[in-house]
Amino acid sequence: MTTTLSAPEEAPEEWPGPLPGAEPLPGRLDRWLAVHGAELVAIRRHIHSHPERSHHEFETAALIARELAVAGLSPRLLPKGNGVICDIGEGDRVVAFRADLDALPLADLKDVPYRSTVDGVAHACGHDVHTTVLLGLGLALAQLAEQGKLPGKVRLIFQPAEESIPSGAPEVVAAGGLKDVVAIYALHCYPQLPAGLVGVRSGPFTAAADIVQVKLTGPGGHTARPHLTADLVHALGRVVVDVPALVDRRIDPRAGVSMVWGSVHAGEAFNAIPAEGRATGTVRILSREAWREAPELITQLIRDVVAPTGAEVEVTYQRGMPPVINDRMATAVIAGAAGAALGADRVVEAEISMGGEDFSFYLDHVPGAMIRLGTGFPGSDKRYDLHQGSFDVDESAIGYGVRVFVHTALAALSTGAF
Repeated sequence: MTTTLSAPEEAPEEWPGPLPGAEPLPGRLDRWLAVHGAELVAIRRHIHSHPERSHHEFETAALIARELAVAGLSPRLLPKGNGVICDIGEGDRVVAFRADLDALPLADLKDVPYRSTVDGVAHACGHDVHTTVLLGLGLALAQLAEQGKLPGKVRLIFQPAEESIPSGAPEVVAAGGLKDVVAIYALHCYPQLPAGLVGVRSGPFTAAADIVQVKLTGPGGHTARPHLTADLVHALGRVVVDVPALVDRRIDPRAGVSMVWGSVHAGEAFNAIPAEGRATGTVRILSREAWREAPELITQLIRDVVAPTGAEVEVTYQRGMPPVINDRMATAVIAGAAGAALGADRVVEAEISMGGEDFSFYLDHVPGAMIRLGTGFPGSDKRYDLHQGSFDVDESAIGYGVRVFVHTALAALSTGAF
């Protein structure tokens, strides 16, 4: 492996080898990974210090394409130039792995050498780690392919715009990213687990995430004479309080529905009934069936609640992304691979998250699974949560992620389940 980036001085020259109880990687890849760990850290830190917003990941994509090309691979950019697809090996059946490239519109609050150099933009969700792990997988598999030890074809998908609506996964699918793919895998940083552990779960993994906007209008008037107008503040209050409660009674509680308002606004003067009011919130659902029914049901409930108030109502229901529901067989494959890569006692059951993830769009087409990669600092009281400007990771997690993905690729290519 070679890279134009310099290894950080404080990074270890070598990463530790396999953990106790883990199986070694084939083709002397454990030694290769240990020697080149500092170079992967350098790439992660470069991406971290040069974050790019959703749909604008051009320099990050170009960097990844260059590194893959240096390794003798043939990456291709997505039509817009802000994502990369790269195949390794030969075969009719393809196993895919996906990482996301984009950063968040947050200020980087850390005092570290690799702090973001872009004002108001930071990799506060770990996409720089996801990208580096996937790049490490590609470089490692390139070594195996040269040795004739890669038993099939693997596709790397470096996807733009996971953090936005509309997101980038449908663009990848439209560009042929899933052609011949029989299974797809991904991971997500999880600071609640220490580095060296992964969380795995079959079935519902993350929730659907939709946006609901409600606009109420009326003639407005004096608060002394509410009977002569439509009291929009009262109507808006009924929407905010009653609709989530009604949703809970109209959808199977096992569907895991959460409707929460994040923005409510109406009026300025204390003694004037406003002519307009707005509320915006999210709808999160773990069941794909309930998610399909939600737009029509919630829109009608809002109209029914507003009708007696005399206000005019306009509802905009914006689809975000479906729930991630991990395939049973795909989950079993990556769980077994993670046990081989790290040791069985370092694979734990992942919790369900009500956050959204556009990896779900791929699962509409092919079976797959996402896991959680522990990035916490073992034995430390440091707490870095996702989507915070102080977020950071134990960089040894990169090596663990690469090991898990290499074992997963080999196991998925060898199984007859896909």
